[in-house]
Amino acid sequence: MEEDKIREPLLKNKYYDNCPGCKVDQAKEQNQSLSILNLAIIWMLVLSASLPISSLFPFLYFMVRDFNIAKTEADISSYAGYVGSAFMLGRGLTSVLWGIISDRYGRKPVLVIGIISIVIFNTLFGLSTSLWMAIVTRFLLGSLCGVFGPVKAYASELFREEHQAIGLSTVSAAWGIGLIIGPALGGYLAQPTEKYPHVFLKGSFWDKFPYFLPCLIISGLAFVAAIICIWIPETLHNHNGKNKTIDDAKALENGSSGGGKDIMIQKNENLLRNWPLMSAVLVYSVFALHDVAYQEVFSLWAVSPRRLGGLTFTTDDVGNVLSISGFALIIYQITLYPYVEKAFGPISLARISGLLSIPLLQSYPFIAMFSGLTLFILISIASVLKSVLAITIITGLFLIQNRVVEQHQRGEANGIAMTSMSLFKAIGPATGGAILTWSQKRNHASFLPGAERVFFILNIVEALGLLMMFTPFLREKKKTLSDQQH
Repeated sequence: MEEDKIREPLLKNKYYDNCPGCKVDQAKEQNQSLSILNLAIIWMLVLSASLPISSLFPFLYFMVRDFNIAKTEADISSYAGYVGSAFMLGRGLTSVLWGIISDRYGRKPVLVIGIISIVIFNTLFGLSTSLWMAIVTRFLLGSLCGVFGPVKAYASELFREEHQAIGLSTVSAAWGIGLIIGPALGGYLAQPTEKYPHVFLKGSFWDKFPYFLPCLIISGLAFVAAIICIWIPETLHNHNGKNKTIDDAKALENGSSGGGKDIMIQKNENLLRNWPLMSAVLVYSVFALHDVAYQEVFSLWAVSPRRLGGLTFTTDDVGNVLSISGFALIIYQITLYPYVEKAFGPISLARISGLLSIPLLQSYPFIAMFSGLTLFILISIASVLKSVLAITIITGLFLIQNRVVEQHQRGEANGIAMTSMSLFKAIGPATGGAILTWSQKRNHASFLPGAERVFFILNIVEALGLLMMFTPFLREKKKTLSDQQH
């Protein structure tokens, strides 16, 4: 009875009438079931933010070609790399700022601004008539779309503790699927007057702006998401520490008068000195660099002519390959990955995936020697395997990052990872495009001719990431007392 009397005022004191975060917490206490509506909102927000990132890769080669800025056909890939890097550069420069704004003014304003920026600048990118317009609109899109970091904090705050894993996995799944579906949309919908002449007529608006349709569709989805954002709840508390935190209340309920002090010490811990976290972030960034460089190189290489070592694919062909990969990835994440991860553990599984990726990637130039249906089947199988191995590595490292920090610091840890990853990814497209151009100009070299060279260099990055996944570089943090209690 005495314990109940102590707990009751603690639970009452933690809520404030005008605090939106308290209202969300009250709703979570009153309704213990998983909200499918909230999951759908999270899915919509993340999908809208992830679609524009790589949707341009299938048609970027042709867009840059139409700008008539490249002196030779091989130079197109180099200029395309600048456009591809602009988004990640902008995001890397502003990720920490958007995290600070979301902590001070709320998650909802950052999410709304990010989604609206997609509507505006992704639409303008589709209307680009010059290389500089394309670079500037992509840079502004990356700078103003600070969704991914805050949305992970939002997902963890919107759901009860027992449902937080589902909320965060929804973020990861929607993000990964968006990165696959985006290029597929770009491949299918670019140059519509050539693919669907009965619907989109020659000489029409769609002929003048052949890359506007996929951007319009993605911006339209983002517009719907922006409207939905009007009704989403704010989860940030605004009473500025005037009452006990939820963690403090739990500590007191458990009979520990020093619990609040311990929690404050944990909150002030410098995560940059947490080597298990920082090592996982650095490895994660290296593989993110590799993956975005691979995505750009694959799309540019696939549509390049045979005489430059490419596959002479159309944007439709690239869209088909990526659609197959995306469908296979969804099945793998839902059915196989949880069981394989339990059997091997995230680190061992990531190491195995990294090792298998190297010979697979080096086989791409030899697959290019085939033609017709055989070529399409082989490159589709290789793309599926590459996507599965890549998502296995990234998901494993994502799990490690969240396991080596206390729960109340995971938002800050994800912000650090986001900034590092974005800066590494900013290097990827420009470097990948430049290396592909350099390789295609040496198509008859005696050592690693043409495409063999660019895939070999990608494998060097993959091998570096693989080596970094072993001790003494990558280490798991020992479980704390609070981890063991949970």
